Amino acid sequence: MTTPAYALRDGNSIPAIGLGTYGLDDQAGIDAITTSIADGYRLLDTAFNYGNEEAVGEAIRRTDVDRSDLFITTKLPGRHHGFDETIASFEQSRKNLDLDWVDLYLIHWPLPRVDKYVDSWRAMISLREKGLVRSIGVSNFTAEMLTRLVDETSVVPVVNQVELHPYFPQAQLRAFHDEHEIRTMSWSPLAKRSDLLQEPVIVELAAAHGVTPAQVVLRWHVDLGAVPIPKSSDAARRRSNFDVFGFTLPVEEVDAISALARGRLWGGDPDTHEEF
Repeated sequence: MTTPAYALRDGNSIPAIGLGTYGLDDQAGIDAITTSIADGYRLLDTAFNYGNEEAVGEAIRRTDVDRSDLFITTKLPGRHHGFDETIASFEQSRKNLDLDWVDLYLIHWPLPRVDKYVDSWRAMISLREKGLVRSIGVSNFTAEMLTRLVDETSVVPVVNQVELHPYFPQAQLRAFHDEHEIRTMSWSPLAKRSDLLQEPVIVELAAAHGVTPAQVVLRWHVDLGAVPIPKSSDAARRRSNFDVFGFTLPVEEVDAISALARGRLWGGDPDTHEEF
């Protein structure tokens, strides 16, 4: 299987689905990531705070897929906000991953109380200008925070990775992203530890399309133009999650799934969440 890709506003492209790697941090994790690459995954999403950049790097070394065909994302932790701190943290991440460059570097959380995310953004612009990072973006930013970055630096993030699933479809934020050519990435795309996959509308659509409930939800993300990054330690489930490009959901079905909206699940309000 191959992955369709979206053009980013900086001229680069991003695969339409990726592998979340949180928790894949031991030998079994390395094997899972390596197998996922063999199955067709090209976007691997990690973060400094996941503690598994070394495992991701080892999986990359083991694969026969050319480095230029992979898309590696990692993220700046909150305790490293600030210009110089961001440069140093990125170099540690790059060392952990054992890579010459990172395809996408994100500010993991904005931490407005600390109020250094603009300084970190300026450092990330510098890293991109040096060719150490191909694309730069953010995670868990609000429209107001995105606007501040643009107003103070004139550089628009190419990606905002946010909590996004049918219980929290983020229609207003996605509209802002579309207006500014910011690609939405979806963390927790299957609303982990919830009843989402048992919702009658999801189950009925899965039966109608001859796919699994998880595939319906992931296809919903794709039809919204978002990039989901599901994670699983189960090989068959990872393959199933990846196999969502053989069918589409008509607009009315997308809308029916979006109607499940009830709000954020994990308490990660960007205005107040503390992540270090």
